[in-house]
Amino acid sequence: MPRAHFSLLTFALLATLASPALATDVLLPRNDKTDATKTGKAFGKDAATALPVVAMAVRPIPETPPAPPPPTPKLTGGGELGFAAASGNTNTESFNGRLDLTYTDGGAWRHSASLFGLHSRSEYARTQDDGSLVRDTRTTANRYTVNANSAYLMDDRGTINTALRHEEDDFGTYSRQQSLSLSYGNRVIKNERAHLDLQVGPGYRRAYDTVDGRTESSLIGRGLIDMRYALTENTEIVNKLLVESGEYNTFAQNDLGVSVTMNSHLALKAGWQARHNSDVAEDIKKTDTLTTMNVVYRFK
Repeated sequence: MPRAHFSLLTFALLATLASPALATDVLLPRNDKTDATKTGKAFGKDAATALPVVAMAVRPIPETPPAPPPPTPKLTGGGELGFAAASGNTNTESFNGRLDLTYTDGGAWRHSASLFGLHSRSEYARTQDDGSLVRDTRTTANRYTVNANSAYLMDDRGTINTALRHEEDDFGTYSRQQSLSLSYGNRVIKNERAHLDLQVGPGYRRAYDTVDGRTESSLIGRGLIDMRYALTENTEIVNKLLVESGEYNTFAQNDLGVSVTMNSHLALKAGWQARHNSDVAEDIKKTDTLTTMNVVYRFK
């Protein structure tokens, strides 16, 4: 008999855990059903409250978002063109143009190249031996320059640069100049309206002296100052000064320009260029200047 009583008690406890309603009918008297029902509801409420906690505990951790793709290579640049002509008692024509390209590989390298050309001719009159007047045309300026530069970007401001310059000038003391240099650069000013880059380093130059009829070669020191400043939303001023100093000659060139943007691609630019060679022939001036008014096309 005790064993049977123990078995019934065990069954009742298990039923209580499994179903509060069953416990109400089996274990409690009729007049306690209301309390048992309340107990069952409370138990059910606690169980319902616990379910979201369990669900939150087993919810999978969100995956880490993928890394952003690396920057894509980009080619930017532009070209400018200027032409002037005069006719009447004298006929003259002058043409100048420039092309600038910059390529970034999306990483630590930036490559740039530029091409500049100047050509001018004029008509003049000469008297022949028989006294007749003859008009003829002669070239008064013919020069072009090619520049190439590769820069390794050390950080947001510092760069290691290699620069190559080749120039041909039919009317200069040096009809041909070539230079190669390695320099360190730093962007000392960088904000929304302006930047200022400085470069300095050693190099090597070869130049053909038309006066002495010989090629001069020497080590040089190279310096570059490149400045850009936005005066207004559509007007900016740029200035670039290049200096190459060696045993035979010191060459300096300064390019100053003010451009006014007309739309996203076109602009008008007024430019002034000064070139200086310290070692020239006696009948040649050391400094040449050029004033231009060009139309600029830019692409991004």
